[in-house]
Amino acid sequence: MKKSSLLILLLVAVSFFAGYFFFKTQSLEKEKTQKNQAQEAAPTAELKIKKPLPKEHWNGKKNVRYVWVEYSDLQCPYCQSIHPNLSKLLNVYSGEIAWVFRHFPLPSHPKAQKSAEATECASDLGGNDSFWEMTNLIFEKMPDMELEQLPTLASQIGLDETKFKNCLDSGKFKKKVENQLAEGEKAGVNSTPTSVIYDLKTDKQTTVVGALPYEDLRNSLDTFISQNK
Repeated sequence: MKKSSLLILLLVAVSFFAGYFFFKTQSLEKEKTQKNQAQEAAPTAELKIKKPLPKEHWNGKKNVRYVWVEYSDLQCPYCQSIHPNLSKLLNVYSGEIAWVFRHFPLPSHPKAQKSAEATECASDLGGNDSFWEMTNLIFEKMPDMELEQLPTLASQIGLDETKFKNCLDSGKFKKKVENQLAEGEKAGVNSTPTSVIYDLKTDKQTTVVGALPYEDLRNSLDTFISQNK
């Protein structure tokens, strides 16, 4: 009887400590996730960025007045979620706006830098359309995509796999991506996605931070256009 009571007490103690460590671990994981999310979607003050130019990765007509400039990270889940909404916005406002993509790979995302370089290699080999096709494909494959798959993805959009791999392995566009990140940081970007709606006629601009729903993105654009007619 004494042994049974001792065994019960021992089991209760083990259960207590197991439960404590489980909830402690869950709490730490939640805190870590919230910290990462805060890094990717932290509030950003109104920015003043470099004027977007047609020689950049430009999506849409060249003669528009308004440009949606996006600072993006190809491994960022929030950038992944806003991507189709920006595509929809471009289609709805066809002829009124253009979309410019600028790299902002976060240090916490190990696939982001090389993925950004991959889109530049795609552009180098196939032009601006290939840049956007590669960007779309990488977002489709994230987060499961491994960097070793990038040459295969390039071949899927019609690029020479060997030439693409040589470009990527050489680090040809490493500095270009790093320079875009530095330019964004200098302008005040500190999270992804961060967007700036730019009026090419007046150089006025407004900042839109985070992966907002489509209607919110559209409202931001409508408000900016109505204020700057």
